[in-house]
Amino acid sequence: MTQQQPYDVIARLPGFELRRMPEHLVAEIIVDGTFESAGNKAFRPLAGFIGGRNASSKKIAMTAPVNQENADEAGRFVVGFVMPADLTEDALPAPDDPRVELRRVPAQVAAASRFTGRWKRGTYEEKAARLLTEVKAAGFEVAGPVRFARYNPPTTPWFLRRNEVVVPVKGQRQPEAGTETSDDRSR
Repeated sequence: MTQQQPYDVIARLPGFELRRMPEHLVAEIIVDGTFESAGNKAFRPLAGFIGGRNASSKKIAMTAPVNQENADEAGRFVVGFVMPADLTEDALPAPDDPRVELRRVPAQVAAASRFTGRWKRGTYEEKAARLLTEVKAAGFEVAGPVRFARYNPPTTPWFLRRNEVVVPVKGQRQPEAGTETSDDRSR
C-alpha cells in the first residue's frame, strides 16, 4: 500500500476539511503542456528519481498524493511527489536529472475538498473555484496557490479515484487541532 502524506484534521466545515499539514519534502519538476498531460510528462523523471536515478542510487518509496499546480501564466505546471514522512533532508539524495528539484514545504494549515472522477482541467477549475468561495465564506484568507492532489494510479477506474483540491489558508478562525489524523480515516 502506498504511504500517504500525514495530516491532522482540525475541523470539518461546509464544503471542506481544515487540515494541519506538517513540514515535508517534495521532489518536483516544471513541465509544459496541458493540465491533463502535465502529470504524464512529469512522471518519468520523478519516478526515475525515486527509482534510484539519484546521487546514491537509493530507491525511495512512492507516496500519495501527487500534487500539481500552475507554475506560471505560460501554461506550465509544477508536479511534485511528496517524499516519505520519515525521510529527512540530509537523507534525501540529489537527483541525477537536473530538472528534478527538491524543496522543503513548511508546515501549514490548508483547506481540502475531496472528489472522485477523471483528471480534467474543467473539473479541477470548478472544484478549485468552489473551494476558494467556501474558504472565504468561512472567514479564512488564501495563503498560497491551489493545488490538485491525485491519490491513485492512472489505472484506477475514474469513479474510484480520490482527488482533492487543496489550498493553504490563514485567518482568525483557526480551531485547535482535532483528534482525527489522516491515518485514522477509512473512507
